[in-house]
Amino acid sequence: MGHGHGHGHVPAEGSASGRYLRALTAALLIGAAFMVLEFAVGFATSSLALISDAAHMFTDVLGVGMALAAIMLARRSGPTFSRTFGLYRAEVLAALGNAILLFGVAGYVLFEALGRISNPPEVPGLPVMLTAAAGLVANIVSFLLLRSGAKESINVRGAYLEVLADLIGSVGVLISGLITLLTGWRYADPIIGVAIGLFVLPRTYQLARRALRILFQHAPQGVDVGAISAELAALPGVADVHDLHVWTLTSGMEVASAHLTVNAAAQQSAVLTEAQNLLSTRYSIEHATLQVEALECAKRCEHLSW
Repeated sequence: MGHGHGHGHVPAEGSASGRYLRALTAALLIGAAFMVLEFAVGFATSSLALISDAAHMFTDVLGVGMALAAIMLARRSGPTFSRTFGLYRAEVLAALGNAILLFGVAGYVLFEALGRISNPPEVPGLPVMLTAAAGLVANIVSFLLLRSGAKESINVRGAYLEVLADLIGSVGVLISGLITLLTGWRYADPIIGVAIGLFVLPRTYQLARRALRILFQHAPQGVDVGAISAELAALPGVADVHDLHVWTLTSGMEVASAHLTVNAAAQQSAVLTEAQNLLSTRYSIEHATLQVEALECAKRCEHLSW
């Protein structure tokens, strides 16, 4: 039998973790400062929209903190004999934690808004607008810091989505403050607060769904496992493909394993090389563990229940 795997693939966090750490640290400091400001003014003015935005800012701070911790764990705790894949999954857990926090914030805002429908408090527009403007600037800076990393890392993307939601929230609070300042309409603040909460829910769902797909070891989105099986089976000398698994370990690190049953006349090393090249060039799966086996060896797999 022949065994083989592709070259060890370093996930996006390994090659760019220093850049991610700098961006996340800056976003954390900015978010923490303006979170305190928004909470203070929000409670002082009874502005639900501003409290909602501050709560989102809180999840930004907590989420970015978890993202930082996850990257540091992944950097410092590589694979060992007891943790054969290291702690790369820490970033996925952090992303799922962020999603849970955002669901909680949206629920809190909706609950508060329902309680204020009958008698919305009077909210001064000018302090709310000034605070929201400051928060908007902070979110724009954090948004720009995290934008590039969000394309490569689900962990950074979790923090990025929170900042994006909070950026939109700051715009909403500005609109709420302006309406209140010009018209004195008390319902503007709770309505905008609810709108901010509802805005973030679909994005939160997508983040949670993506994290859960990784944790449940589903095939990566966009990867047709049936097509991979068919193409491996079509390689010269391959009689059968079974026990094929494709999953994502962490962002940018797709992994595969499979058994390839070959004909007696086939060169096992040649089959192994062709299969590795196929997975690497067509599907960008660099880390693949492939077992090339003769027909008599494959019979054992028929008795496995999973």
